[in-house]
Amino acid sequence: MFPPSSSAPREEAGLGATLAEVRREIACRVCQGDIKRCRLAICPYLDRVRAWFTERRDLQTKNLFGASPPSAFVGSWGYPKVLVGPLVPPVRDEDTSILDASESWLSYDLAEILRFRLSLVRGKAPRRVAEARTPDSILSTVQEAAMASKPIDTEMWFTRKPTLVSPFSARAPPSGPSADLTKVDLTSNPSVPRRVDDLVSDTDLGAGEAVTDLYDHGITQSQITRVFSVGLLGTKDRRRLVPTEWSITAVDDILAKGLVDEVRGFPWIPEFEVTNASGLANNVAILLFPQAFMFEGLEAWNLEANPTPAHDHEFAGGRTTYPDQIAGAYHATRLPVLEHLAARRRQAGAIVFMEVYEDWVPLGVWRYRELARAALAKKPSRFEDFESAEAEIGRRLRLPLANWWRASVLRAYLRSQRRITSYA
Repeated sequence: MFPPSSSAPREEAGLGATLAEVRREIACRVCQGDIKRCRLAICPYLDRVRAWFTERRDLQTKNLFGASPPSAFVGSWGYPKVLVGPLVPPVRDEDTSILDASESWLSYDLAEILRFRLSLVRGKAPRRVAEARTPDSILSTVQEAAMASKPIDTEMWFTRKPTLVSPFSARAPPSGPSADLTKVDLTSNPSVPRRVDDLVSDTDLGAGEAVTDLYDHGITQSQITRVFSVGLLGTKDRRRLVPTEWSITAVDDILAKGLVDEVRGFPWIPEFEVTNASGLANNVAILLFPQAFMFEGLEAWNLEANPTPAHDHEFAGGRTTYPDQIAGAYHATRLPVLEHLAARRRQAGAIVFMEVYEDWVPLGVWRYRELARAALAKKPSRFEDFESAEAEIGRRLRLPLANWWRASVLRAYLRSQRRITSYA
């Protein structure tokens, strides 16, 4: 499971994986996600948003009041002492829930999503991860707000006025200006789903079981991730703050583990299936094939350079190590495949192809998860043999198929397998 356990070496490994993913994901060669380095007159990503910040008088003071979606962020830098705090827009008397509802973002364009996310002001308070068990007033307020399912009026006080520094990260959506917190108050009562309240109060139930239980009771994945991140799930002596980027991948992994044994008990699909979905300068194509469940994720960037994609895979026995080449993208696409198969009561192997196009802006791995779900919701093209399915996949990708197959392990496996009907 990711994030790592309490042992220092595994925590360091988790932080190392995050750092490597940040370096790979932040595509801009000018600023690398830190706009202070940028020498361009107008940032191609942030020009509209910067103008919006300039016009906002309520961002020029050390006090902010708004309706949090709700949202919270836990950083990873300096782990096990991290920066934690709420995300609050300078907006009141409006429904701000869309600002943290990644499940609904595919219908918006890049500029709209950036505006959603970069309007969220981040309060920061340094806390050790174990303080989740004995929170002070600031952390306790952050935890209380994270349990809510509807926007909650929140007021923050800072040491200085918020500034926009490094909005982008690898797995989490962007966030806007930030400043160090001195105080935070909730000025309305949080609306907390009964099941969330029950499991937060249950200090004898493991975090993995709690995550799966909330998912089974219809709690959105974004809310589950938020509650997990601020240290409100698990047995009493193991609760801790989990960096937001790690918690996103951890929840994907936990939910998938709850489905994989179920899927392995179903009959195989009878044919090869191909589907895809594109959006937000990304394309996700999926090949399902009649085998025991196995999975491979392939990801390609900078297509003009004719790259060999990064990849990670597992055979039917599963994997025990972290997928360090494509990292969070692996778990973000593996979960939708398992959800789809479980809903159909069928079993299949899967190869997922992820393309990132030139006009991409880093938004987090949620876009792979939602694009995979959108692809699997479509009626697939079906084929009796691998060669026909392979040709169809090639038509749905911009990078030549030969590049993908140079990296793929499961394709070599499929080419070497013969079905029983081949001997008839």
